[in-house]
Amino acid sequence: MRFTKSVIWVLAASATAVKALSNNSSTSQPPPQSTADDDLPSNFGLLLFPEFQSLDVFGPLDALNLFSLARRLNLSIIAETMDPVSTQVRSSQINKFGSTFGESIMPTHTFKNAPQIDVLLIPGGYGTDSPTIGPAVEFIKKIYPSLQYVLTVCTGSQLLAQAGILDGRHATTNKQAYNRVTKHGPNVKWVPEARWVADGNIWTSSGVSAGIDLMFAFLDAVYGTVVSNQVSEGMEYVRNVDWRNDPFAHYIKDGEPMS
Repeated sequence: MRFTKSVIWVLAASATAVKALSNNSSTSQPPPQSTADDDLPSNFGLLLFPEFQSLDVFGPLDALNLFSLARRLNLSIIAETMDPVSTQVRSSQINKFGSTFGESIMPTHTFKNAPQIDVLLIPGGYGTDSPTIGPAVEFIKKIYPSLQYVLTVCTGSQLLAQAGILDGRHATTNKQAYNRVTKHGPNVKWVPEARWVADGNIWTSSGVSAGIDLMFAFLDAVYGTVVSNQVSEGMEYVRNVDWRNDPFAHYIKDGEPMS
């Protein structure tokens, strides 16, 4: 607990000094246009749909969990209904053994009553290919103009592409599903070798665990290097700090064993 308290103290101190921080990150995201503390994002939204990938959600959120102990942050969990949303894969073609294994999250809001948010996090998972994903895509179209940032993990970028938001932008996705996902965005400037890509206010990552590196790069660019370093140390996580360092890019040629 003493270590945790020390991390929180440093985070709190750095949050008040974020205006003076220089940005030495290796990401492709430029420093924020406004460094006034009051202008920094504080309201985060998580978009959920059935069969989402759990680490796409819980990895980035855990970094924010720790950061929220040093700075006021708010989280809204948004889905089509207020029913619990499960990671469990429904398709018998994919879940061949009929496993009843998954985790569920309770939404706080629906697409119809979502609050004002600054940053929207969109995970990937098998559910991005579901025939019922349409309402989520429509919600993204509706809310994007009011967002400061949108972050996607894994095949979550497919939903942004389907919404037309990635047209003309640089983006990446899960390399094991790259050929399939990119077909949904013929006008997107897909980057085949990238752990994550930042183009303006749109951040996209490669598969699953890459979302954690994306979140740290986002914290670095928006809140400062001290914040991102202290949060990663608090989580005892070794970051990939170079967005171009993509050890899984070869999967694009090797095939698509999973999404």
